[in-house]
Amino acid sequence: MLTARRCVTATAVMLAGSLLLTSCGDSGNGSSEDGKSLKLWHYEAPNSAMGQAWNEAVKEFKAQHPGVKVEFEDKGFAQIQKTAPMVLNSSDAPDVMEYNKGNATAGLLSKQGLLTDLTAEARERGWDKKLSAGVRTTSVYDAAGIMGSGKWYGVPNYAEYTMVFYNKDLFAKYKIPEPKTFDELTAAMDTFVEHGITPLANGGAEYPAQQYLYQLALSKADRAWVDAYELYKGKVDFHDAAWTYAAETFADWVRKGYIGKTSTSADAERTGVSFLQGKAPILFSGSWWYGRFQDEAKFDWGTFLWPGSNLTLGSGGNLWVVPQGAENKELAYDFIDITMSEKIQNLLGNKGGIPVAADPSAITDPKSKTLIDNFNTLSQRDGLAFYPDWPVPGFYDVLVSETQKLITGSEKPDGYLDALQEAYDKDAPKQ
Repeated sequence: MLTARRCVTATAVMLAGSLLLTSCGDSGNGSSEDGKSLKLWHYEAPNSAMGQAWNEAVKEFKAQHPGVKVEFEDKGFAQIQKTAPMVLNSSDAPDVMEYNKGNATAGLLSKQGLLTDLTAEARERGWDKKLSAGVRTTSVYDAAGIMGSGKWYGVPNYAEYTMVFYNKDLFAKYKIPEPKTFDELTAAMDTFVEHGITPLANGGAEYPAQQYLYQLALSKADRAWVDAYELYKGKVDFHDAAWTYAAETFADWVRKGYIGKTSTSADAERTGVSFLQGKAPILFSGSWWYGRFQDEAKFDWGTFLWPGSNLTLGSGGNLWVVPQGAENKELAYDFIDITMSEKIQNLLGNKGGIPVAADPSAITDPKSKTLIDNFNTLSQRDGLAFYPDWPVPGFYDVLVSETQKLITGSEKPDGYLDALQEAYDKDAPKQ
């Protein structure tokens, strides 16, 4: 969940934008293709928008490929994040899998020769015409594994962005209006703390905590700052105004009780469940939760974009990738193609996802329309700023461990920023 985004001017453009193909390549076939089975890995919850859409895609695939067995394995995000390089370099590689986008993940695997070049398939099957320029940024990687240009190594069939989810019932109980400004957001959190409630759902053991901190930095940043950090288009100083504000504010939020110190060991699942159970009135996280909250929440809830910031985390969604060692590549391409079909895209949009190739008139669910409208607002102002763990290999783990230290108080903001600078400079290209 964790990823590109450039300006998309309207819903129709976002859903069916054109894309300039940058290079061609031979997609190749697996060395032992039998055509009788498709091994599929992904890590989406079955009642999430993506999970529901992909389950339907599996049914469609089976109908189009009688006699072919689909061997689905549900893998956790962290599990794939840590083991993918090893698994993809073995005989256990799946035929198609969901994988995180960005330089440190899909880019690294493409550089290592572990992913199939999908350029020819993207052109032949029309994926290049269905994805807008902003969404396709994370599909293509150059020889150094840097996103934005080069060959196709992955295909996203949805987009994503972060937002503030809030429990309307709890806000009403304590007579708190929906925050329209950053000051109103902090005032709301103060009110919850006064009533003994920790306002922010947080998970220090995985991505949620670092995304709070990155959003705070983005509220003081601009596009040039993002491009320097994510695309190496300038010098990155972790002691600049944006990063310093983020680290100091995050530490202050822990001291004020906005973020619970016990959340240092919580994973992403526990973070989302704390919001679903009504324990935390506010969650800042991604659109990947939307469908699940629609399905499971027993209270009235809503969303709004982070106030006082033109930028937020977001991109095209995670990628369908085909391992270089996959045994049934043609079947993998067929499955990806089905997930890009209008039928599956429309379903995705009505279940709380952000489709990339749907018919806008087919999206009838009111909450889903709001979700897509807010994405268009971000796209129109060039507000999608990728994710903090993307720039260099291993940075996700560094962000997890160092942000945990900020939560426990074992590290001060200055030391935290020193650690990030050291890890980033170690593997980023020299400016």
